[in-house]
Amino acid sequence: MSDIFNALPGIEVPVGAISKSLGKMWADTAAAGGPAPASEDAKATQVNFVLHLGFNTTSEDAVVQFQTAVAFSKRYPSRVVVLCPLSEDAGVTDMRAKIYGECHLGKSKGDKRCVEFVMLSYPRSARQFLESQVSICLSTDLPLYYWAHRFSASSKLADYHYLLTRAKRVLIDSAIAPEDSLTYPWPQPEALRDLVHARLLPIRQSLGQFLSRYPMDALCGDLRAVGLSHDAPHAAEGRVLLKWLKDRIGKCGQNSATFSLVPLGAGATGSFALTFAYTGGKKSFAWTGDLARGTAQFEADFGTGRTTLPAAVSLLTPEAALSEAMFF
Repeated sequence: MSDIFNALPGIEVPVGAISKSLGKMWADTAAAGGPAPASEDAKATQVNFVLHLGFNTTSEDAVVQFQTAVAFSKRYPSRVVVLCPLSEDAGVTDMRAKIYGECHLGKSKGDKRCVEFVMLSYPRSARQFLESQVSICLSTDLPLYYWAHRFSASSKLADYHYLLTRAKRVLIDSAIAPEDSLTYPWPQPEALRDLVHARLLPIRQSLGQFLSRYPMDALCGDLRAVGLSHDAPHAAEGRVLLKWLKDRIGKCGQNSATFSLVPLGAGATGSFALTFAYTGGKKSFAWTGDLARGTAQFEADFGTGRTTLPAAVSLLTPEAALSEAMFF
């Protein structure tokens, strides 16, 4: 895990001098003619954001997630703290810190926003001091959002009680999290948000907009089965999408439809294939989506004639999925 801390950009500074070092970093940047905040208004932050890189995170993955946090902060200026825990056999006893800053223009040339990052690397022996150090790095009057990425076990993450109980939202990605991550008894389960569900927003909207054109009795009457197939890379998205469909379609009317999720068959193309089957065979619905091509197709007949409609299909970008999970 020490390689993760070393892979991330930034200037290493004493842990006890993070705030002072941030001020010096901007002063040195301005003196060198680089982009730096002209006033505190340029650093005005909207949220506190903690990115926790778990033990299953590689150096390459850490850089990708760091850049996602940077992209997110361009839209929602944040004070970002990145946690880089060390395994017990790392042979390190002290906490280390890095700082990083970046400025960019907003909607106009006069709208310059600068964001600040603090990276903390810590061994198990320094774990008891972590909450205190994190609280010093955060703005006390702003909401906290906590993103736990690639943690190895839910029970180990539960040890971070301070972050789990103080955070307005706790973000996980069930595609890469432990199997019990969505059912684990977290201190505030109502705060938990799944990034898989968030990045499915365009697909949920597209399906919802198409199906909303028909009355509920037409959709639900005689509904016998709902089947969703998925390709291998999007098994988690398939699972979450089927649950969403069950929550919406499965409870309408008095139908007792079955819901099934299976991988796409050998030789099949595309990412998803969804079908509604009806008793009597007089109604039908099918939707296919190919994320690689960005194309989808609706085919439906709810008793008023066959409709075929091409459409676009996509997932939210990682930074957009973060904002969806945090704020909506």
